[in-house]
Amino acid sequence: MTKPSLPELLHAAVAAVGGTERPGQVAMAQAVADAVDDGSHLLVQAGTGTGKSLGYLVPALAHGEPVVVATATLALQRQLVERDLPRTVEALHPLLRRRPEFAMLKGRSNYLCLHRLHEGVPQDDEDGLFDPFEAAAPTSKLGQDLLRLRDWADETETGDRDDLTPGVSDRAWSQVSVSSRECLGATKCPYGAECFAEMARERAKLAEVIVTNHALLAIDAIEGAPVLPPHEVLIVDEAHELVSRVTGVATGELTPGQVNRAVRRAAKFVDEKVADQLQTAAEGFERLMELALPGRLEEIPEDLGYALMALRDAARAVISALTAARDRSGEDEDAVRRQALASVETVHDVAERISNGSEWDVVWYERHDRFGASVRVAPLSVSGLLREKLFTDRSVVLTSATLKLGGDFNGVAASLGLAPEGTQGDDVPRWKGVDVGSPFDYRKQGILYVARHLSRPARDGDRADMLDELTELIQAAGGRTLGLFSSMRAAQLAAEELRTRIPEYPILLQGEETLGELIKNFAADPRTCLFGTLSLWQGVDVPGPSCQLVVMDKIPFPRPDDPLMSARQKAVEEAGGNGFMAVAATHAALLMAQGAGRLVRASGDRGVVAVLDPRLATARYGGFLKASLPDFWYTTDRHQVRKSLAAIDAAARQAEGASAQTAP
Repeated sequence: MTKPSLPELLHAAVAAVGGTERPGQVAMAQAVADAVDDGSHLLVQAGTGTGKSLGYLVPALAHGEPVVVATATLALQRQLVERDLPRTVEALHPLLRRRPEFAMLKGRSNYLCLHRLHEGVPQDDEDGLFDPFEAAAPTSKLGQDLLRLRDWADETETGDRDDLTPGVSDRAWSQVSVSSRECLGATKCPYGAECFAEMARERAKLAEVIVTNHALLAIDAIEGAPVLPPHEVLIVDEAHELVSRVTGVATGELTPGQVNRAVRRAAKFVDEKVADQLQTAAEGFERLMELALPGRLEEIPEDLGYALMALRDAARAVISALTAARDRSGEDEDAVRRQALASVETVHDVAERISNGSEWDVVWYERHDRFGASVRVAPLSVSGLLREKLFTDRSVVLTSATLKLGGDFNGVAASLGLAPEGTQGDDVPRWKGVDVGSPFDYRKQGILYVARHLSRPARDGDRADMLDELTELIQAAGGRTLGLFSSMRAAQLAAEELRTRIPEYPILLQGEETLGELIKNFAADPRTCLFGTLSLWQGVDVPGPSCQLVVMDKIPFPRPDDPLMSARQKAVEEAGGNGFMAVAATHAALLMAQGAGRLVRASGDRGVVAVLDPRLATARYGGFLKASLPDFWYTTDRHQVRKSLAAIDAAARQAEGASAQTAP
């Protein structure tokens, strides 16, 4: 029997999911197949509506070797495992003459721990152990969550937190889960044979397609001990998120509360002298943090250096005492001792990392209204780590709707550790960038409007003219507005002001309800507006007439006092590059491309992306930012845009009226 062609396979898969085959999807599938076949790497930009999941799944399944698919969001993981993969496998089975297995794999703390569920958890005060199910009042929210978790443990097959509906609070989940450091290990745990996390790992080893998240991919790269099974192909979806997710995993933090918890947990297992040494170091650190002012520490201050070395040395002594006591007794380690050891090891590792003062790390103080001060450390860049760990021994495909910034892929490629496209060299990973376009006609479906007449936004300055403009745009649009703000404070001020000015248009504000609830309510009522910050720039998918105006209050550059971004910018400048363009402008372009992508989600969508920041029209970098956005029709004419919005609103209302009349 002849081997089925890629177009045949793609056609069968698209038909199975009830989709429509699109030229961009066909081009993407062929580019992925070519990269996998010759062991090279691919950056592929596929606009909303391309059907990129099938564009990479079909060639990956046709290849027949193990493949890992890493995504940034839970929603896409679920879509792949619950919808796309089952239908695709079923459709390809007659053609491939095999039925590829697939599995989901997450970090250990995402799975219910049976040992912790049944044996209880350490309490952080001096009373030692307690049973959370006894201690939490059954009538309290925590008590109800814990009782529900106990019942769920008897019926779940996966133990995966995301399969629990409705979900539970982080506090409740922390009572029944463990980190990889706290885990006793399958061979030492009395529940090892039934462990949900271990079962997920075993399923992943047998699967041809393993669906995971960026965080686990980062842990696999950073920690050296492989978490993912061996695989031939790595596909990174939502790849524009990868650098920030890897940076997050590689970031360490120390807070007085965290250090004090480690002291309390360890004190039960080591002699008084060793425990007192850690207690004294913790008190010194806490006193210092009371005076800490937010900002980057270009050099470690002497008093912080002493405090961290004291913590490091005291933590090392506790770790030695804990492991020696276990070795002497010859007993299996229990969960309470394991948690104490994990807590102290974290304190030791972060204190040592900051004390060592690597030139490749950025250290800063942060102050949180609720949790107080902390000292944090993050890598100046993760590009070297990604180049070394990601692009060796396998073919890597990175895909997203926003990878081509300022007209090419080189900016995103550089952040991933890749040399400019076409660079030759023995140890230079080979890659190419492909933009397969979008099925949407952006020039006919959308307008990019820049409010050139407004005053330039000043940091925390009064923007009365911006609020006037926003009010008039919402009125012209008849509501239907998604407001994307550069800070939560700006979103709150705008919501308060406009609720007074135009009460006929309900304004939902991020933080006043869960994100899912806000988006549902926004989609349900066309007159409603939704205002918010970062997660709305990327997480809203509302096709149709409820979202016909997307407003950005200003270009979302990083804050000038962001320690990590400013350090990265400075490093580029010291190396002779343009730090502003490489870091700040690239960051803003990525967010703006994501934000503008909220407007057109289906072929019938019409509307306006309004940027209320004149710099997009007047500044030198404006061209770079505009080139990163969908190819909308462009204008700075305020009267034209109001007329267009009113016409789009009138058409939507007419359609709504017609559908109301025909409804049974």
